Amino acid sequence: MTVPNLISILRIILVPIFVIYMIDHRTLASLVIFMIAGVSDALDGFIARVFHQKSNLGAHLDPLADKILLMSAYIISAIFKMIPAWLAVLTISRDVIILLGVLVLYLNRYPVKIQPSLLGKATTCMQVVTILIVLSHDYLNIRFLKIYSFWLVALFTVASGLQYMRSGLIILSQGANSRATS
Repeated sequence: MTVPNLISILRIILVPIFVIYMIDHRTLASLVIFMIAGVSDALDGFIARVFHQKSNLGAHLDPLADKILLMSAYIISAIFKMIPAWLAVLTISRDVIILLGVLVLYLNRYPVKIQPSLLGKATTCMQVVTILIVLSHDYLNIRFLKIYSFWLVALFTVASGLQYMRSGLIILSQGANSRATS
């Protein structure tokens, strides 16, 4: 068990605390927990790279922790009408489609290497920033940024989702071609 993996597990443990604070309408506490989770995400990646603590478990655990946190944040934010429902559906649908694509590749015995694209990383970053804006707009007078962040997240989410779908289809078609010639 590496330090980055422990940090990812901590991030997963923070999710129920974040959700409870959101349900209790404790926005500032939710913001603090979300920020701690965000810093821990950057920290585990930094430690893994600098101290050569990358692991196969970490390659799965880190994005899983991100997805659990972001899905929870988007669902609860939509329920409380802090973000539009369509945005939550869009962000969650992308992740479900990616997960199903990985499952299809795995079940068909295609090599699946969990490695986010640059666009995928930018999408996750935009999704995090949007939740930060939503949770902090009452404290920082940045309410005007919300609508822009919603549309940017939508754009990045659709673009990265299409990119991942394209990558999966290329893997499937190359595999089908190599099986046909074997």
